[in-house]
Amino acid sequence: MSRITAGIDVGGTFTDLLLQDADGRVRLAKVPTTTANQADGVLAAIAAAGSSPAALDLIIHGTTATTNAVLERKLAKVGLITTAGFRDVLELGRRTRPNPYGLKGTFEPLVPREWRREVAERMDARGAVVIPLDEDAVAREVRALLAEGCEALVVHFLHAYANPAHERRAGEIARSLWPNDYVTLGHELLSEFREYERGTTAAVNAAVQPVLDRYITRLQSQLAAQGHRRELLVMNGNGGTVPARLVARQAAKTVMSGPASGVMAAAATLAQSGLRNAITYDMGGTSTDVALIAGGVPEVSAELSIAYGLPIHLPMVDVRTVGAGGGSIAGIDRAGMFRVGPESAGSLPGPICFGRGGTRPTITDANLVLGRLDPARLLAVRDAVPMETVRAAFAAQIGAPLGMSLEQAAEATLRLANVHMSGAIRMVSLSRGHDPRDFCLFAFGGAGPLHAVALAREIGIPMVLVPARPGLTNALGCLVADLRQDAVNTLNRGLDDISAEEITQTLAAQRDRALAVVTADSAEVERTDVLHAADMQFRGQTHLIRVALPRIDMTRAEIQAAFESAYFARFQVQLPEIRAVLVNLTTTVIGRRRAFPLSALLDPAARVGEARVGERDLYAEGAWHRATVWQRERLAGGARIAGPAIIQQADATTVLEPRSEAVVDAIGNLRITVQP
Repeated sequence: MSRITAGIDVGGTFTDLLLQDADGRVRLAKVPTTTANQADGVLAAIAAAGSSPAALDLIIHGTTATTNAVLERKLAKVGLITTAGFRDVLELGRRTRPNPYGLKGTFEPLVPREWRREVAERMDARGAVVIPLDEDAVAREVRALLAEGCEALVVHFLHAYANPAHERRAGEIARSLWPNDYVTLGHELLSEFREYERGTTAAVNAAVQPVLDRYITRLQSQLAAQGHRRELLVMNGNGGTVPARLVARQAAKTVMSGPASGVMAAAATLAQSGLRNAITYDMGGTSTDVALIAGGVPEVSAELSIAYGLPIHLPMVDVRTVGAGGGSIAGIDRAGMFRVGPESAGSLPGPICFGRGGTRPTITDANLVLGRLDPARLLAVRDAVPMETVRAAFAAQIGAPLGMSLEQAAEATLRLANVHMSGAIRMVSLSRGHDPRDFCLFAFGGAGPLHAVALAREIGIPMVLVPARPGLTNALGCLVADLRQDAVNTLNRGLDDISAEEITQTLAAQRDRALAVVTADSAEVERTDVLHAADMQFRGQTHLIRVALPRIDMTRAEIQAAFESAYFARFQVQLPEIRAVLVNLTTTVIGRRRAFPLSALLDPAARVGEARVGERDLYAEGAWHRATVWQRERLAGGARIAGPAIIQQADATTVLEPRSEAVVDAIGNLRITVQP
């Protein structure tokens, strides 16, 4: 069925759009994000692509609304009702502190203490009633929180994962009195043990629920006013999509949807490129996100912490972030140490070369000084700054204090930034038992391809893959994302104490609930995949290992063997004398949408003229080189380029260091071979 589909990603600086016409052709747009009302930027991107909401059959949307709301603490006023004696769980946490050294750092829970109320009730860890629920107290506290002006409510009782009866009854009372739908029951969002993580997850959900609901409602209304008649699909942090009518109910799942969309685009690109293993590397203006794709499947974790004291235990693509982006500031601290990031110049005042008032050198300025960027092709420049001004800043602020030449100071900035980014890459690979030499480095984002070859050489990765549109990869992720639902239940008992029938029944119930949501949008689904797993540990241990369960009717002996195999693969240790504990059972249902042909990103009409457009000086590996300059849109499939070279396009610049070579593959990727 021919349709017009748009993938739209709203970032902190730009709103990106990829639109596929009914005939398969792709149109692109990149417009400034409208911070006051992101919906205006979405409509502007659709117009910039030469289309209209009325012409679109499907819109898949990734948003940073919830992520930014949490990071900036621009949240709804939330009240909490919890078990008597446990109002301070959100504040006590896990005996950690914001800074590992020194008595400094502060933490403010999302729900202030005066809005955390207690009621008499108690379940034990097996789900047996110890103290009945005081229903009158629930109603009294709900009214009190409403009088305080709370907009959203959390009901979070101890051991509700084992028996949610009290939470359900309290929820019924609360919803009969609460004036809106913003009531979160902890067990409905996360039926998992550990009251602190479950409580913070529920608190995050309640705090961002009104923010997301207002935004999605406003966006759908503006789209409808211009003739759009279909429902949005919204990206979740697990790499899947969910219909807009359901997204606000579990709003916390949209946190990290931006980074997740880039990883899903990488997975789709790998699948159509005949590759299975990659480390994704997304470098933007403020930070760098890295993730791991093994066997074609992105790694998913349920232990994300978006900020100190805010763990969100929901399945999300496991992305690690470091404070190294194009705007990261380089300089000498008060101890005389040379540092790059995490402080960023942001978009205002921005790097010196943007002419927006910046006076401190950044990574972008270093790339410009070393010939990696063309001053005439910089985006977001307000007033052109002479190159000598940028060079003088490096010489005075870094070179002179450290006894370095101008070029050495700029190169040191890039090398130290690469050290930070390579550390994050090692965290998702080596620290988990993966050899980076078995992976390619999938580089995207506005700045990723600038550093990718140097990073790959630093870590020992033999190949870099740069997609056809690296600066629009997150929008592509929206276009290729599938529908996905995750479910989890805690058992937290020794495997010997659980019957195989109980395991089978729990997994079947989770499967049926998730299938009901995914198949409700059957028009978008070509096939459905169901994946089961168990979170397990040896008795006495803290950390969990996720073990795939290929069947729901596995015997306990088969589950034990699968766990021991996974444990040995991770730690190279066998512990046959210790009993295994089955902590959680998880189910993922993925509704696979129609595959998007990535070759459609190539515009045949643009492949005219000579691809090689000039030469310029490039500083790399401690010396100046004469590098060839190429226009990427004019490169035909099979074209080979030897470094040193610079490949430029509208949305990114790729730098080929000396002793590297790029080949254009059939779907427009640059496959760069990196010599040690």
